[in-house]
Amino acid sequence: MLKTAAACLALATVLVAAPAQAATPTPRPCPSPTVVEPDPDAVIPPIDQAALGKAIGDLPAADATAAVVRVGGTKGSWSGASGVADLRTRREAAEHVRFRAGSVTKMFTTAVVLQLVAEGRLSLGDAVQDHLPGLLPASYPRIRVGQLLNHTSGLPAPELPGGFEYVYETRFQKWTPREYVSQAVRNPIEFTPGTRQHYLNVNTFVAGLLIEKVTGRAYEHEVTNRILRPVGMRNSYLPGTSTTIKGPHHQGYQSVPAGFENAIRYGDGHVVDMTRTSVTSTWASGDLISTAADLEKFVKALFAGQVVPPAQLEPMFTVPDVTMFDECGNQPATYTSGMSRMVLPGGIVGYGKTGSRYGYATGVGATRDLSRTLVYSVNSTDAKASGQNGRTLGIVVASFS
Repeated sequence: MLKTAAACLALATVLVAAPAQAATPTPRPCPSPTVVEPDPDAVIPPIDQAALGKAIGDLPAADATAAVVRVGGTKGSWSGASGVADLRTRREAAEHVRFRAGSVTKMFTTAVVLQLVAEGRLSLGDAVQDHLPGLLPASYPRIRVGQLLNHTSGLPAPELPGGFEYVYETRFQKWTPREYVSQAVRNPIEFTPGTRQHYLNVNTFVAGLLIEKVTGRAYEHEVTNRILRPVGMRNSYLPGTSTTIKGPHHQGYQSVPAGFENAIRYGDGHVVDMTRTSVTSTWASGDLISTAADLEKFVKALFAGQVVPPAQLEPMFTVPDVTMFDECGNQPATYTSGMSRMVLPGGIVGYGKTGSRYGYATGVGATRDLSRTLVYSVNSTDAKASGQNGRTLGIVVASFS
């Protein structure tokens, strides 16, 4: 089943490259729209413990140093850890450690905004400019709160130097949320709000600023008191400007060329330790530090309507009827407000969110009826690479098939 699912994913995303010897660039053909139909009769199978163990059993390996996986639901539960927590000490990986959750944070930001909607303090139809005057250029069209949450706002990304060298050199740089947004909106709006979908951190930055404006309190305070404490996520926190991970955790490493500053030998290559880093450049989009057990508590409470009232929860399970903003413009949207919708092997429909920080690839997902839940954290050695899905795809397939 793993080979079949991986092959399907490859076929769905393949693009035909220009011939290597072509004298002039050949336009890249656009793939046909990818639509995978769910099976309404699909049933979650019993947990395949052998497949889960195999998915992480060979660590440490070239692509990852450690992994933590936690599977639950009505058909049983399984948890495991593999690899080493630290390449220098070779300490064994553990299940209870904290890790950087990356863009899984967007689920929390979205949930707080929807709570404010439930309280009548915001509406998804409100214009961002009415709540945050002066934040966006006067030339921009009016952008709705709901368009921030489902990434149909048209807001652009900031133009920052590319490449890992820049990231490493500036890994302790501190950004304020308004500095980040200001850098982004120097660019023109990408498209008419509500007509396309482009997944960008700037949307959740503005959502975080909305939370602060409406409540009069810090974003970190609101997430902590509205979600982390009520759900019982005692080992989760938002680090603010701190660059460290408190308590037990796995080190996160990034592959680098030989001769890179502070690189250490790893197998046939080299890595650099990225455990300590500023998260102010991701803030409300990616700064959460959590554990597998805590994220499992959250997804169960969220899907059960215990975090956001059921009447306001539906946007988190609704994909807008638009296409993605890319060079082809014919692929259907996949993101909901705060999550993604996935049709998994066997036609099972799942909802969840992935996230990556250098050294950490995290995922949270579940069927809507909570018959199966999944949380994983993989200490990937190239977590930001576009092709970094082999290990995590194997975990997902083993969890749901």
